[in-house]
Amino acid sequence: MTLTIRQIAERLAYRAEDVCACYLSSGRKEGRYWIVGDVFNTPGRSMYVRLTGPTFGAGAAGKWTDAATGEHGDLLDVIQLSLGLPSIQDARAEALRFLAEPAPQPKPRVPREPVPSNSTPAARRLFAASVPVSGTLAETYLRSRGITCPLSLPALRFHPRCYHVTDEGHRMEIPALIAGITDLAGNITAVQRIFLTADGGGKAAVTYPRKSMGDVLGHAVRVGAAGEVLAVGEGLETMLSVRSLLPKLPVAAATSANHLAALQLPPSLKRLYVAHDHGAAGVAAAEQVLAHAADAGIAARLLTPPGDDDWNDDLRCLPRSRLMEALRSQLAPVDAELLPLSA
Repeated sequence: MTLTIRQIAERLAYRAEDVCACYLSSGRKEGRYWIVGDVFNTPGRSMYVRLTGPTFGAGAAGKWTDAATGEHGDLLDVIQLSLGLPSIQDARAEALRFLAEPAPQPKPRVPREPVPSNSTPAARRLFAASVPVSGTLAETYLRSRGITCPLSLPALRFHPRCYHVTDEGHRMEIPALIAGITDLAGNITAVQRIFLTADGGGKAAVTYPRKSMGDVLGHAVRVGAAGEVLAVGEGLETMLSVRSLLPKLPVAAATSANHLAALQLPPSLKRLYVAHDHGAAGVAAAEQVLAHAADAGIAARLLTPPGDDDWNDDLRCLPRSRLMEALRSQLAPVDAELLPLSA
């Protein structure tokens, strides 16, 4: 019987992990995905391949996406592109050769060393087991918050079934946006989990939809490389909102008012912007950061939202022209180049 291209792709999907181990050997299995640099088998973490799911249709095993380029395809594409084969017929022949061989014997599973549940090693494991946010509920959530900046960011990941322990001790599996919290050297010290609804339209209806794991104090979720200038604030959504308005400005989210007040500042920093909200805790934390910056000889300014709450609420509710006018009046003259040309 001659197999069609679709039938071959389905049989490859059934053995998705074996295919990845053979043709994407520079990557590795992490949870339900195979993570690698790209479809040409380059080392890295940009591309992910589903290892489980139906053999075709939405969420099918063997489907892959490269978060850096937006490219996607199936395992027949992987075979063709990773080997540099000139045509789909050559890839078909190679796939039939692969499928004719017996499946390799599974390697004995070596149990991982247990780590404390709220530790930095646990945070790093969760981050490694998550996938880029492109095309996930995490992207849906952030876009629903009015955030328009690119989301293919090293700090942001998604986990479809992240554990959430209730006050009564019950463990639930909930989709979550995973934000990597790093020190000044870029090492992950913690993660923040933002638990999401099943459709990604908002935060999950649990008592604590935001939870951190690991060593948070002094560290932050960082977007962009801070040199002489940086904007800091409490929440991830707040700082991604600022980034959406000023895409050239590096930002850091400290995850809470208390952690904002204790945030370590880069030694190269010359100018600091503190994006605060109008709540008493936010104002108090911002004043502490200003005092800390002054002691370090850093010129610091507030970025005060023009509305009644925070930058994310304003991003969703106010005209963009009003937001840009507020930013223009608060940026130092030397940083006018941070404003978009259309502002």
